[in-house]
Amino acid sequence: MQYDLAVIGGSFAGLSAAIPVARAGRKVLVIDAGQPRNRFAEHSHGFLGHDGRAPGAILDDARRQLLAYPTARVVDRRADKAVAAGSSDFEITTDGETFGAARLVLATGVRDILPKVAGLAELWGRSVLHCPYCHGYEVSGGPLGVLATGPMSLHQAQLIADWRDVTLFGNGLFEPDTEQMRALESRKVRFEPTSVAELREDGSGGLIVHLDDGRKAGVRAMFTAPRNIMASPLAEQLGCGFSEGLLGPVISVDDRQQTTVPGVYAAGDAARSMHNIAFAVSGGTFAGVCAHQSLVFG
Repeated sequence: MQYDLAVIGGSFAGLSAAIPVARAGRKVLVIDAGQPRNRFAEHSHGFLGHDGRAPGAILDDARRQLLAYPTARVVDRRADKAVAAGSSDFEITTDGETFGAARLVLATGVRDILPKVAGLAELWGRSVLHCPYCHGYEVSGGPLGVLATGPMSLHQAQLIADWRDVTLFGNGLFEPDTEQMRALESRKVRFEPTSVAELREDGSGGLIVHLDDGRKAGVRAMFTAPRNIMASPLAEQLGCGFSEGLLGPVISVDDRQQTTVPGVYAAGDAARSMHNIAFAVSGGTFAGVCAHQSLVFG
């Protein structure tokens, strides 16, 4: 079947892109593999009107609202391949079916490459966190840690100091120079150069940080900024351009969310360096509106 718009990715950016096009009476397909990036988090914070709700519950409501429009369809599959088909159309292949669309929105997201510290992956999204705006308020009742992944961790530690006393764990990946140490001290951030061997829960919601030299430190939560990679190969398959973001590659888009490939738009974490639900919803909505307008005006 041919669609006016195919959206690859059915999380916050993707569903937001689909809704305005469905409301215009156009045929919209959302292909979703069911692996939203924030599936590890029990609660979402800072998203207007939904503070404290489970991300999955918000997405379930959004999907039901989209499917109330008769021209919208959601397919629960992974999109494996996307190619240009002729002068203006695209073909998207899943495990068993190929779909055609006049326009694409890539809301394919990114994958976090977590630091290789024992115990960290099991705690990701619970007491090992990324965004202080999303989770900082909830863990502000005790000392906090920042696990360095590179030079940008300096800025993360300076920022998180607004939420509580902070220790920046260099973990062998960051060693501040004199000027950087002064910047940390000005924010009352402590620096711990010894590498982190393991993270364990302390039984009361916090963490015990085990250092390589045998010492231990207690924190309410650990923040870190993992490197990101594309969660899907589709943008590369289509020939979209990339730029280097703060923590990894970002799909390049213009001021109307269009990639370097005409007719292909991108939104969400794959298309910007700063990530949260509100940003994803905003970018996705605008990508959908611009994709629809391109169908009307060319």
